[in-house]
Order: sequence, then C-alpha cells, then structure tokens
Amino acid sequence: MGASKRHLMAMPEAVIRHIGTALSVAQYGGKHPDAKPWKGLGAGVFEVISDFDTNTFCAVYAVRFEYAIYVLHCFQKKSSRGVRTAKTDVELIERRLKAAKTEYGAQYGPVK
Repeated sequence: MGASKRHLMAMPEAVIRHIGTALSVAQYGGKHPDAKPWKGLGAGVFEVISDFDTNTFCAVYAVRFEYAIYVLHCFQKKSSRGVRTAKTDVELIERRLKAAKTEYGAQYGPVK
C-alpha cells in the first residue's frame, strides 16, 4: 500500500532479506518466527522488526484477507519515547488498512 515497497527497498540489504523472508512465509500461509501481532487493529495484522547497525526497521502487514497480503507500512523506527511507534506511523497504518479493505473488496468481493 502506498510507498511501502519503495520504503522497504531503501532499507539495508540485510533488512530487506529479513522482512522479505517474513512476507514470503506469510504469503504461503505461515507465520515467521519474528512476526508478532500488531496491537490495536485486531487479528490478522502483524509486524516484523529488524535491527541493523544500531537502527530498527519495521514492516506492518495484513493477512486477514483470503487472497492477498497487504504491506501497510515499512519504516525506520525513530521514536523519541523508547520503543513506542510514532503516532504518525500508527495513523498511517490505520488509514492504509482501511484502504486495503476497500481495494480488496473491489477486486475480490466483500471481506469475510
């Protein structure tokens, strides 16, 4: 969704491989060991955290759709409050999940 792919591809190669592997596992119906539920948006939304060279990167994706996985947001965590994700990132993820539901419904029919 949005610029998620472009943001992922701008990350370090090791991060791209780590997150890409997790997304591939999800695409085939599994759950990568590093994937954990994203709090606040209900079942079927996960995040993968990847640490590289003192930086932390995150990808949030939705698997709650039968025929598609939507990568909602990929970003470098830069919170000024410890491990908490910035409010702007959380709001963007929420907006993109709503857009994914709309897009999925238009392509595949109503979300079950």
